[in-house]
Amino acid sequence: MALGVALGAFTSIETLLDGQPGSIHPGIAIGLIAMMMPPLAKVNLSQLPRVFNNTRLLATSLLLNWVVGPIFMFALAWIFVRDQPAYFNGLILIGLARCIAMVVVWNDLACGDRDYAAGLVGLNSLFQMFFYAAYAAFFLNVVPPWVGMAEQSLSIDAMLVAQSVLLYLGLPFALGQALRWFSIRLRSEKWFAEVLAPRISPITLIALLATIVLMFSLKGDQVLALPMDVLRLALPLLIYFLGMFFFTFWLAKRQGADYPTTAALSFTSAGNNFELAIAVAIASFGLGSGEAFAGVIGPLIEVPALIILVQVALRAKKRFVA
Repeated sequence: MALGVALGAFTSIETLLDGQPGSIHPGIAIGLIAMMMPPLAKVNLSQLPRVFNNTRLLATSLLLNWVVGPIFMFALAWIFVRDQPAYFNGLILIGLARCIAMVVVWNDLACGDRDYAAGLVGLNSLFQMFFYAAYAAFFLNVVPPWVGMAEQSLSIDAMLVAQSVLLYLGLPFALGQALRWFSIRLRSEKWFAEVLAPRISPITLIALLATIVLMFSLKGDQVLALPMDVLRLALPLLIYFLGMFFFTFWLAKRQGADYPTTAALSFTSAGNNFELAIAVAIASFGLGSGEAFAGVIGPLIEVPALIILVQVALRAKKRFVA
């Protein structure tokens, strides 16, 4: 993070690495796909049906992701930035974009149940493709007047949402499962689990670190130029990530879930699909908008927050009693 900010603020790396305006930087896209492929390759598709066995936990996950999460972010945005409509909109777009990408990495680092996480991510992907546009219209156009904010009219491109889901989840999942299938067919499942999987696992951490440096370097100048704006956005985001994680962790444990399942549920509800939020903000409001700026600050806060929560989860694992 420090290296990225320094590169962005004191060098011309931003112009050298500049991507196409109005889209996620290709380097970040490649990094995300690379970091997700190894954990997704380890997913055993035959285990996915058990996600639906415990209907209580499944209902809890859907409730947290698609009711509690959006309402919680709306409340935080109203409390902290209701006088800044652009930042308000940006936070709402982040809160509505449920995590379908990096949650796989956080869950894997925290020794969560990767098969269970993959099932939840798949459900969130479907909900996102079908309901994100409608959710955005409801929380940005319908609800604000109820709390004394100005009415606005915003339309979200459903195709943009589908493209984001396919690129950041569909592609790495297909690549990972193809690698798993060919490895097992050519050698054996034991060879994949004991030889190949450990060899490709470091790719996740390398790609994660490279992506963090790139994200911060591309926006390092803005982070230093608008420190108070960053702090105003950082506070509700930090409260959101921590609040969703700890509440989900507590609730899942109360419902009798074991640690791997609890970790998968917690990271799924705490993380957000910043790729989609940024893409929608840029497409709807423009590259230089406050909404786009808020979208960029989202992952800059989410990444360190979730890394800390990985450590918290691993410490809780030692004292966890199923």
